[in-house]
Amino acid sequence: MAFRITRLALSAFFAISIHGIATAADDEKKAAVASEEDGKYFDADGNPTFKIENGTVDWYTFSGYRRYHSDCHVCHGPDGMGSSYAPRLVESMKNLDYPTFISIVAEGRKNVGGGKENVMPAFGDNKNVYCYLDDIYVYLRARAVGAAPRGRPPKKADKPEAAKVHEASCMGG
Repeated sequence: MAFRITRLALSAFFAISIHGIATAADDEKKAAVASEEDGKYFDADGNPTFKIENGTVDWYTFSGYRRYHSDCHVCHGPDGMGSSYAPRLVESMKNLDYPTFISIVAEGRKNVGGGKENVMPAFGDNKNVYCYLDDIYVYLRARAVGAAPRGRPPKKADKPEAAKVHEASCMGG
């Protein structure tokens, strides 16, 4: 699996090198569902996105909420609201494209400036994170564009069979 995530991170690096980091802020219009495959939703550019209807979130957004609060909230705060030492993801995700997100989470990142050092550790070897990168991304994207409120989603769609297969394959079960 480490090879898979490295390949994914390299793909993200090349996408960043060719296209540059997105500078246009994400919003609900850009995040709108353009296609669906096995219960997973994608925007017009083919990036994973969320679907929330009548207070019910798609399975992947709900899974992202759970996975975020399992591993990411310790530094980035509940619901992506940030902390004294990690950024508010509800803000930074607005200007962070999908390949860059994957690269940062998988490979980590270090920022030094103003006498301060911020380090995002690499999670490329953590199955509880990398098996659910898309889920975490769509949850944070929904939070960033204001489509998902704070807290546990009250209603969720059923888990698609494709999610069960992917999970078993990635987690080794």
